[in-house]
Amino acid sequence: MALEVKICGLKTDDAVDAALAAGADLVGFVFFPRSPRNVSLDEAVRLAAPARGRAKIVALAVDPDDALVEAIATRLAPDLLQLHGHETPERVAEIRVRTGLDLIKAIPVAEAADLAVVPAYVPHVARLLFDAKPPKTPLALPGGNGLPFDWRLVRDLDPGRPVMLSGGLDPGNVAEAIAVTGVSAVDVSSGVESAPGVKDPEKIAAFVRNARAAATSRRPADA
Repeated sequence: MALEVKICGLKTDDAVDAALAAGADLVGFVFFPRSPRNVSLDEAVRLAAPARGRAKIVALAVDPDDALVEAIATRLAPDLLQLHGHETPERVAEIRVRTGLDLIKAIPVAEAADLAVVPAYVPHVARLLFDAKPPKTPLALPGGNGLPFDWRLVRDLDPGRPVMLSGGLDPGNVAEAIAVTGVSAVDVSSGVESAPGVKDPEKIAAFVRNARAAATSRRPADA
């Protein structure tokens, strides 16, 4: 499977244009009021319009209620819904049935024991995303904290679903992350920003370029 690159937390037309121009495979829109990358549904619908058909549209929500998931499914109609909170496997299954959307479940990782939950989610999701476990501070977000974790924990992990890697990635370390893990997709947000929520087109281009180069240089057996 060819490596895919996701640029998440887009909130301006320029940021979407930069992600598309760089060749991102997935573009993400965040629905979480505490995040500096939060957008309204109206904004997301407008921002996603030029991406539709050119990149997969991903909606990110954190422990969303039924009203929000139904609004996202109906109005934005994303290709994927990313669940980035404490959703249980049962709740994930319910959301999949309710929306009919393909789901990404984010799994926060700090140690090997954190991977024990993976098998329970596999039947209900299209992809799994491994992100750094948030620090235990009041201002920490479920994602987008710019923190990496020990990538060796997910090296060559094969849970039966495509594996995405997030957490502290940036243009300078994405090649190493790909080489270490062998994942099928990488996901970046704060690592391509000049300030929280402000995407930097040059960093986006560099991230995609470096990820592609790293994927190309992988041995055929690892690709």
